[in-house]
Amino acid sequence: MNRRRVLFGALPVAALLAVGCGRQALGDEGGRKPLALVYNGPQGCADCAPSVAKVLREAPRPFDVKYVGPGTGVPLDAATLAGAQLYVQPGGGDDLERTWRDLRGSAQVMRDWIRSGGSYLGLCFGGYLAGRDPGFDLLPGDSYGYAGSPGSTVPDDRDTVLEVTWKGESRHMYFQDGPAFRLNDGADATVLATYDNGAAAVIVAPYGKGRIGVSGPHPEADESWYEDAGLSNPDGVRFDLAHELIDTTVGRP
Repeated sequence: MNRRRVLFGALPVAALLAVGCGRQALGDEGGRKPLALVYNGPQGCADCAPSVAKVLREAPRPFDVKYVGPGTGVPLDAATLAGAQLYVQPGGGDDLERTWRDLRGSAQVMRDWIRSGGSYLGLCFGGYLAGRDPGFDLLPGDSYGYAGSPGSTVPDDRDTVLEVTWKGESRHMYFQDGPAFRLNDGADATVLATYDNGAAAVIVAPYGKGRIGVSGPHPEADESWYEDAGLSNPDGVRFDLAHELIDTTVGRP
């Protein structure tokens, strides 16, 4: 099994999920970096959390990073979230239901924290979990599988590099069976990127005083992801889109 695999394919959402990828100060004063919590509990993807943690630590405006979740020794609870600016749900394995069993006890705490000013970033698997049934129910709409959806150029769950339109510019991103996002009519959301069929690939939306950022593709993917899958990115392996998504999610200008 691919280490980043999220086996959703093109099944209907209900079937996919049955089988199952207060805001702190921005840290500018006194040289203190804001804290990002990255989920690193059981999820079937050994390098997903470390990859986004590295991007956060090495960003132009860096974060301190702490892993949370089962097995890390740090529970995902109100006390832990209180000290953080950002929570990241990274890519995952092939068992959404298993991960949700570990997370559902924290769902209301998570919603309350974001509503009070926290920020949630969901990448691939974390984008699915920002949706509903099961999920945190954070989106002004819902997530669904892009692969095999009408007009999609990705027929199945294979690792690939796909073209998206990011704020009007053609860019290429690593992709492995990630979600697209269906927004409610009149939803208050910013679509940063779309897939080739026009579906939303990356969005940021308010949630109370906080924000939700989600991406179907993987802007945090480093060289090793491409090498392991025998892929190359025609744009080169760059992290500017990851940095822009992070900054937009936490409300940095």
